[in-house]
Amino acid sequence: MNFADSEILVSILKDQYDTTQDYAQADLILVNTCSIRDHAEQRVFNRLKEFAALKKKRPGMKLGLVGCMAERLKEQLLDSDLDIDLVVGPDAYRSLPRLLSQVEAGQKGIDTLLSEDETYEDILPVRLGTNRISAFISIMRGCQNYCSYCVVPYTRGRERSRDAGTIVDEARSLVDQGYKEVTLLGQNVNSYKDGDVNFAELMRRVASVSPSLRIRFSTSHPKDLSDELIAVMAAYPNICRSIHLPVQSGSSVMLKKMNRKYDREWYLDRIRAIRKAMPDCGISTDIIAGFCGETEEDHKQTLSLMEEVGYDFAFMFKYSERPGTFASRHYPDDIPEEVKLRRLNEIINLQQHLSHESNKRDVGKRFEILVEGESKKNKAQYFGRNSQNKVVVFDNPVLPDGSFRYQVGDYAVAEVTGCTPATLLGRTL
Repeated sequence: MNFADSEILVSILKDQYDTTQDYAQADLILVNTCSIRDHAEQRVFNRLKEFAALKKKRPGMKLGLVGCMAERLKEQLLDSDLDIDLVVGPDAYRSLPRLLSQVEAGQKGIDTLLSEDETYEDILPVRLGTNRISAFISIMRGCQNYCSYCVVPYTRGRERSRDAGTIVDEARSLVDQGYKEVTLLGQNVNSYKDGDVNFAELMRRVASVSPSLRIRFSTSHPKDLSDELIAVMAAYPNICRSIHLPVQSGSSVMLKKMNRKYDREWYLDRIRAIRKAMPDCGISTDIIAGFCGETEEDHKQTLSLMEEVGYDFAFMFKYSERPGTFASRHYPDDIPEEVKLRRLNEIINLQQHLSHESNKRDVGKRFEILVEGESKKNKAQYFGRNSQNKVVVFDNPVLPDGSFRYQVGDYAVAEVTGCTPATLLGRTL
């Protein structure tokens, strides 16, 4: 989502600035931030210190912080010794040209007001990706689920959806430019609503743009994952067989405390519905270890749910208290750090085993993959992802003229001949 927002930022500033890959030569550096975990914020502070040191050597350089941290920490940032010129929240990007004029006049540029209707739907992003085959389309902004551990509703504002027609038009424009894959983005795409168009109908319309355009989406909230959406996914071959469905915990007690609005059985029912309609669907998740009051039994229920679902991969974190959230105000962060770390390691070790088992079941199968680029380890090998979002590494045959048979953006059929816990190994057919 930050990557997609950065493409909007560049579009807003394209008449004033060119982009550069060498930040040491930049006249303006904007650090686009996330507040979802403390670790992310600490990384940002470290980068800001690096840029502030550079700014002392280049007095004309401007330094700005944008996104969620700007919303959450504006006073602290402005009072710091980081010499920040701009602090701009995620709904105020249109004000950047005006704020930069203020900075040029010797003032600080500050706008962190949240909006109830800003979606940037009329701004055509400047695509920053290097492969030019995959692109993000933001379909909605904000969140109002108020999970007790999460700061996003306070930094991103209330939920609002883009006009469906502008989303379909953006997808069509990307196809015309040669893109082969789009990912529809939102804090909870399942709750998308534009008049009579819900998320299932939006998926149907985007998938109908071109049969050669792959469609992905992120992120799904289990409470809103409808049978209608599952049916649409099953009906359109170009909608990828992949769902990221964050569970956070396998314990109904913890899920209630997290204000997730579903319990263990509801979640497992959604998994069964996915498996029934799409037996080959890849499923990934997010898991938090050591949330407030989590017992060993709660932790064991998370491990048992992981085994029951058999996730293909997962994003796993230990609980990080975020100031201002319901949990920070009402629940003590009472799990010792060493216990959090031990539980997290148990989750990671189990998921590594589950990922390996999932990949081993794919050996001998054939998949259509979208070729994305050279393998980092061997330039004679290329990689692509299948519909299930698994990476397949394969030998790219050399043609008589010395060129490779498959180029970035090509579709290829690969048979899986081996695997690691993270990657499928294959040969093209």
